[in-house]
Formats: sequence, C-alpha cells, structure tokens
Amino acid sequence: MTNQLPEPCYDIAHLAHVEMYTDKFEESLDFFVNVYGLTVSAQDENHAWLRAWDDYEFHSLKLTRHHTTGVGHIAYRASSEAALMRRVAAIEASKYEVIGWVEGEQGHGRAFRFADPFGHVFEIYYDTVRYQASDCERPSLKNLAQRYHGRGASPRRLDHLNLLAADVREFKLFMETCLGSRVTEMIQLDNGRIGGCWFTINNKTYDLACTEEHGGGNGRLHHVTYATDTREDILRAADIFLENGVHIETGPHKHAIQGTFFLYVWEPAGNRVELANSGARLILAPDWQTVVWTESERKKGQAWGLKTIETFHTHGTPPVPKHLHE
Repeated sequence: MTNQLPEPCYDIAHLAHVEMYTDKFEESLDFFVNVYGLTVSAQDENHAWLRAWDDYEFHSLKLTRHHTTGVGHIAYRASSEAALMRRVAAIEASKYEVIGWVEGEQGHGRAFRFADPFGHVFEIYYDTVRYQASDCERPSLKNLAQRYHGRGASPRRLDHLNLLAADVREFKLFMETCLGSRVTEMIQLDNGRIGGCWFTINNKTYDLACTEEHGGGNGRLHHVTYATDTREDILRAADIFLENGVHIETGPHKHAIQGTFFLYVWEPAGNRVELANSGARLILAPDWQTVVWTESERKKGQAWGLKTIETFHTHGTPPVPKHLHE
C-alpha cells in the first residue's frame, strides 16, 4: 500500500497544447503539416497553431519562430472555472514561481501561468475555442471535429510530452502541488534519486513524463508525442519519414515502462517528436499503485527491439553549449 496513488484530483481535465520553439520555422511547419500530418488552424508571421484530426480544441501545438529550439509553454485545460480558481489558489499558496494571468492568446481565454524550478512555463485555463472545420476539412460524421485526411503520418490526437529536470523528485512535488497530478510509474535509482516519473491527471496512463537531465541544460524538452490508432500507423509513418529524409532516431520498438509502441524522429530544427500507440491501456483502478522500476530493471532497455540509442539519453532542446557538458 505504500505506493498507492492519492485520491484523484479532477480539477484538471487534460493536457491541452504545447508551444514548441523552432529556429527553422518554415522547414518545421512543412514537416508538421505535410510529413507528420497536422492541420493549421491559424498562422501569422511568427506562429502556427496546429492540431491533429481528432483534437477538439482549436490547436494542440503552437509552433513559434524563435532564435533556438525547445518548449515555450505547456498548457492544461481545467475542468471548470471553479476548478481553475482552485488550482490558482493552490499555486499561489505554493513555493513555486507565479507568472500570473495572460490574455489574448489564440485558441482560448485567459490563462494562469506559473513555472517549475527548472525553467518550464505552464499555464492552465478553462474557456476554450473549439475547432470549427472549414468546408474542405468538414467530417462526414458529426461526432468528429475534422475529417480524417490521411496526410502524412496523420496522428489522431496530442498524447503527452516529456520534460527534463535536474531533480525529478522536486519536479514530482511541483506536479502534485500545482496540477494535482499522480504518478503511475517511476524509476528509482540506486543512489536514491528518481530517474523518471510518468504523471496523469485523468484515466490515461500518462500525459506528461519527466526524466533526469544529463546534459547540463535548464528548462529543456525531451519530446512531444501524438497518438495513433494502431501500431500499423507507426510502421507506415516510418516509411513516410524515410522517404522524406527525416532523421529516425530510434524505433519502432515497445517501451517497457507504460508498454507504449513508439517511433522517435527529429523535426528539421532538432526537436524530438514521437508517434506512440498504447492501445486501450487506461488507469481504471481507483487504488492503482505506482509501479516502481529499479535501476537494474531500467537498464535492460525497452521491452523488445533494438538497444536504446545513446542520443535518447543525452539529446534535448534547446541544445546545451559544449562547455556545459565538461
């Protein structure tokens, strides 16, 4: 019973969108639209708001022209206006950095921003803009927001992201305090540190993972992931990436942790993106107990497939100057 999760907090509904920085805006946008298979909801000179075909909100990825790469902010949607204010009160009462309310963002109403101790900016909001399909994107079925277009890899929805932190135990406290997140699986290292945590705020197995930073950076992104319907979609995507000259870093394999079938690639600016399929795996048990993986178990690598490539443990965005590695 020692690893049983706390009672669920339903103040947060789901991971809503991620802002990704790119210093190759046009190339990254072409990749996400024509190769990865997202749809542009809106665009200006420095931003593109994109979505997968079954995301109900206006966007799930905000691509931003920037001098470097990485993550701009991570957004969650609250379950109600009252739930939003409960989370705001909890964050304001915590030890974590409060940025405050921001307005005027494309795709949703006012949002409350705050930051973890490692330089990642988060926001939560309730009022949102639901995607309204144009004639060429209108679905045949009224229970879908957009038609299935089959362009590129064509993932179904935003699934999760992975952040890097120098102290995963402190990041865990941040997620529990600010978002009411629970840890479904984690890595316990022999030296007492936590090597990684997988967090959820609903009945998905996870919507955010945090693993230990080995590159000496701060506020870095490991990857952003969209979900496919089937494993075969990922095999098809591997051929699409191959034909388009996309760097396939590792996969397709199956993770031991969370049991996800996966494929990792780097988009043109160097941000790591993933396609993943976890099947119908959900956390339905109200008394789920955190699965703890030991260091020796983790070193066995993936459930099956090739050995984990070294860059998977070292590459993150933005890149870290070489002298910080020394």
